[in-house]
This record gives sequence, structure tokens and C-alpha cells, in this order.
Amino acid sequence: MGLLYWFMIRFSSIQMGSKGRYKWEVLALLWIAFFVNQADRQVFNVVLPLIKTDLRLSDVEIGLIATIFNLVYAILVPIGGYVGDRVSQKWIVVLSILFWSVATMFTGLTNGLLMLIMMRSMATGGGEAFFGPANYALLAKYHRSTRAFAMSLHQTSYYIGIIVSGYLAGYIGEHWGWRSAFYIFGAIGVIHALVMIFRLKDKQQEVDAPKEKVRFVEGLRMLLHTPTAMILTISFSGLIFVLTGYLTWMPTYLYENFQMSLSKAGFQSMFFTHLFAFFGVIIAGKYSDVIAQKNPGGRLLLQGGGLLVAAPFIILMGNSSQLFLLYIGLAGFGFARAFFDANTYSVLFDVTPARFHATVSGLMIMTGFLIGSTAPLILGYIKPIFGLSRGISMLSVVWVFCGLLMLVAYRFFFAKDFMRANQGAN
Repeated sequence: MGLLYWFMIRFSSIQMGSKGRYKWEVLALLWIAFFVNQADRQVFNVVLPLIKTDLRLSDVEIGLIATIFNLVYAILVPIGGYVGDRVSQKWIVVLSILFWSVATMFTGLTNGLLMLIMMRSMATGGGEAFFGPANYALLAKYHRSTRAFAMSLHQTSYYIGIIVSGYLAGYIGEHWGWRSAFYIFGAIGVIHALVMIFRLKDKQQEVDAPKEKVRFVEGLRMLLHTPTAMILTISFSGLIFVLTGYLTWMPTYLYENFQMSLSKAGFQSMFFTHLFAFFGVIIAGKYSDVIAQKNPGGRLLLQGGGLLVAAPFIILMGNSSQLFLLYIGLAGFGFARAFFDANTYSVLFDVTPARFHATVSGLMIMTGFLIGSTAPLILGYIKPIFGLSRGISMLSVVWVFCGLLMLVAYRFFFAKDFMRANQGAN
């Protein structure tokens, strides 16, 4: 992790020189924090078969743990967003990663369904809820002209975190038991939180732009009265629904249907999707900023097109009897969805005033995870009746609907919302 941090800082100094270098260090610090965030979250999904056997849990109980995690996250994340617009975003990020990392370590001590719900679903989910809004708002403050590119680089930590944890958690689980995976990944998070205490800084307000006190109801009203932001929130919810179902059940799908080892299933279920998403988000983020200079609404076209292109690959993922075709489905699914990922917060921040950014992002994340939280439970219910293959394939319908909705937002609402947010609203 230290080597990764050094590399990102060296990259920033080559690209930018000493001037403006710290904003890239902020990106590096938040990149690693998000890496740990996603790795911790994926550990449970990878070692799920071992937990299920050891604690004698049913498929529905496994789905319930993941669903409650996302519900707790969804309920608390708007509070995190509201707090993030009023107090130090640095300390929200630091304390959040400390809390969820300690909770991850304590997850390894659980001995039944109730303790898993308390440690995994409630404590870990609650700790992570405060991280997202403050994380994105702080990054956006440091990056203005480079916002989409910085957001895209930041998003790569999501992909790499899932790939790395997919393999390592499975390997640790097979050799030292599923509890050790939680101990190790939690400890890494604690170490990075200590690093951020000394290196991460809040972005200072400009002299001519004093910080305003933001009321939660004002942020909610802003979201509800901005059609583009509302449609983005609906589509983001569809994105999270599909991704949550995929992340929870795909390792088990490969483990059971293709008789893979746990480490191989954990790695391959995540590797192809997130490797191609890594390249997709870099391409999308780089050219999104270029397109946005001429047509800011072009970001919505990239998002809608990405979801529509990804839908057939979801069907291929769920219906392939050969691993080669399955890998093509996973790769296409990952590459296309990255075009949505790269532009989510850039679009949201384009159509809302800066003083509301943490609040509206918190509300969007809340809605996304409230809806997305039902996916593991629904697929857990479908699994013994119709099989995971059919359940996974059905997820494609969600993205077709959301992709079309983004095109509607571009055609009818974006220009007006963008103009209103950027005419003295900041």
C-alpha cells in the first residue's frame, strides 16, 4: 500500500509538477481509502460459502445479512452527507474508516446469524455510510477542471479493491479460515486511517466564498426540484441493485456451477469484470472532460449508452455453460458499466450548487442502497426455485430501463438544470 501511494504521488508530480501537487496526493489518499472500503465489503461475499457451512446458514439468511448491511448503509448515508456539508470532511473520512475497519475485525469473532448482523450489517455498514459523501465532496473541492478524470482514477480503486480482495480473501479463507480474512483486511484499514490523520487536509474555503450553513431540508428540496438529479438517482439505484446482486452471488455461482475452488471463484468472478472496468473508466473519465467542454450533457449520453450496452452481457453472464463465454460476459459487463461510473458524481455536481454536494450525494447514495439492498435477498429467494442463472439474467431488464431514462434526462432536463446550478447558485 505504501508503494502504491508513492507511485501515485510520483505520477502526479510528473503530470503536474510541484504546482498543484497536493490535490493529487489527496486523490492518492482517498484512492487507498476507497480501495480498503471496497476490499472490506467484498471479503464477506468471497468467504460466504465458508461462513454458510461453518455457521449453518441458509441462502435466505445469507441474503438477509447483505440486505440489512445495505439498508443500514442507506439509512445513515444521508446523515453522513448532511454532516459532511457542515463539519470537517477530513475527520469524517478518517473516523469512518477507523470505525468500519475495527468492525470488520470484530466480524471475525462472530458465532451466529445475530452477531453477523450486528457486526457486519450494522456496525460495518454504519461506519461506511459516513465515508462516501465526504470522500466525494472533498475530492471534488480539490479537482475542478480535472474533476471527471480525478473521479475516474478514484473509481479504479473500487475495481482493484474488489479484484485483490476477491483472490486474497479466498486464499486466506482456504488456508487460515474465513475469520482471518476479516482480521487482516480490518487491520489494513486501521493502519491507513492513521496515515490519513497526518497527511489528509480539509480544502480551505476561498476568502470571497464563506462557508454557508446548509440545512438538510434545503439539500433534499434541491434534489427533488432538479429533474436531472432525480433521474440520475433512480438510475444510480438501478446500477446498485444489479451490482449488489452480482457482487453478493457471483462467487457462489462459480463455486457451485463450475466447481471452482473458493479462491479461484472469488478471483475469477471479479477479475474480468473489474479489469475491463478499470480501463473503461480511465477512457470514459479522460474523454468525458473533453466532451463536457463542448457539451456538458454528453456525460449523460455516456452513462445511458453504457448501461444499454452492458445489458446483453449480463444475459451472457447468466446463461453461459462455457467459461470462455462467461468471461466475455463479465468483461463486457465491466467495461460498459464503467461509462456510468465515471460520470455519476460529475453529473450530479454539474446540476447542483457546490454547497449542497455532500448532502445531495448522500441522498443519492441512500436511495441507491435502499433499493439495491433488496437484490441479495431477492436472488437468495430465487436461487432454490429458479436457479442463480435465471436470477442473474433478469438483472439486465433493470439496466435497459435505467439507460433509457438517462437519455430522457439528456433530452428534456439537463440543459435547464445545468444553467440554473451555474448561474450564481454556487
